[in-house]
Amino acid sequence: MGRYKDKILLADGHARQALALARAFKELGCTVAAVCESGLDVCSKSRYVDRTVKDASIHERPDLRVERVIKEISDGSYTLVVSCSDVTAEQIALNKERIEQYAKTSVVGKDLFYIAYDKNQTMRICMDNGIPCPRTYFDCKSIDDVMSRDLVFPLIIKPQSGYGAIGFHKFDSEEELRSYLNGHTDEIEHLVIQEYIPQTELQYEAAMFVDDDNQIKSAMVFEKNRWFPVHGGSSTLNTSVKDPDIVKNCSKLVQTINWRGCCDIDLIRDPRDGVAKIMEINPRMSGSAKIVILSGVNLALQLLQMAKGEEVTGYTDYKEGVRLRCLYTDLLWFMKSRDRFKTKPSWFSMKNTHEQVFSWKDPAPFFVFSVGSLFKLKKELKKRQ
Repeated sequence: MGRYKDKILLADGHARQALALARAFKELGCTVAAVCESGLDVCSKSRYVDRTVKDASIHERPDLRVERVIKEISDGSYTLVVSCSDVTAEQIALNKERIEQYAKTSVVGKDLFYIAYDKNQTMRICMDNGIPCPRTYFDCKSIDDVMSRDLVFPLIIKPQSGYGAIGFHKFDSEEELRSYLNGHTDEIEHLVIQEYIPQTELQYEAAMFVDDDNQIKSAMVFEKNRWFPVHGGSSTLNTSVKDPDIVKNCSKLVQTINWRGCCDIDLIRDPRDGVAKIMEINPRMSGSAKIVILSGVNLALQLLQMAKGEEVTGYTDYKEGVRLRCLYTDLLWFMKSRDRFKTKPSWFSMKNTHEQVFSWKDPAPFFVFSVGSLFKLKKELKKRQ
């Protein structure tokens, strides 16, 4: 298209989805900058990033990322700041008014952000509005509170905020549950306690975009064919699909809470009734933004139009069968899964398949990502144990 001349700041230059956004914004004619911790961040070597803004605070002092962002945009030359990670999105939500003195952001305000970020709040809204979700036990502050509920095993416990499989635990009996809670009494009120949905069916994600008039401008669904760790974690292969029921339920949820802009919603199909049930809202740009864009939904255009107060382009259709693969975690899945030779689509199939980071037109980020992944591998595996 090339008709826009705006400056865009990607606040998470380490995030894989930032690469797809950088390219999409460049194709619109924009100038793109990215905040990077080091030369191992994927955006630091991308040909679609015009300027790298250095900031090494993201792990030790994530609040300082906002200060670096504000310093960068304070001359008023930027139109939009886009966040791709939970950590940075939270800090931007908390400082939205300060940042938006200079540029619009892709993040909602703090009150709405925490409705989505808190899985208990999301589940309560779903249950109150008849939106399919796992049965969840609310307002538990002690072991006695938990044990007094009409618990049905197996059930799971996970943090009320977080990502992947970090902090996920499954319990098959009251004895197992009580033993765990005895060692985590101070955490009980901050846990999500809910029924376990057998993970024998597919998981899904719906990438949603809502404009300022509370209208759904796009709802793109993809199935998660594989994930790592194999018992439940981040997806390693996704395929775009059509599912009107998922679109209907996710649209109802985001319109009920008056969401604005991008978010993605995780679901799992319950084999007991065949219904895809909402698990959580991720209040930021999807980690799989690339599959959304490849399927024909231009997230960059929607974000920019919303930031500029223009009518947001709506997408009522998109390509099915587009696959997005994270090669390294998919390799770990292959090494660990007993279904390595039975999985569908085949692990060896490359049909309509795109790597999440690699691109022939922009190959350098894949190599720095590879090096960075080796350094982070042990730490990431430990977090998901």
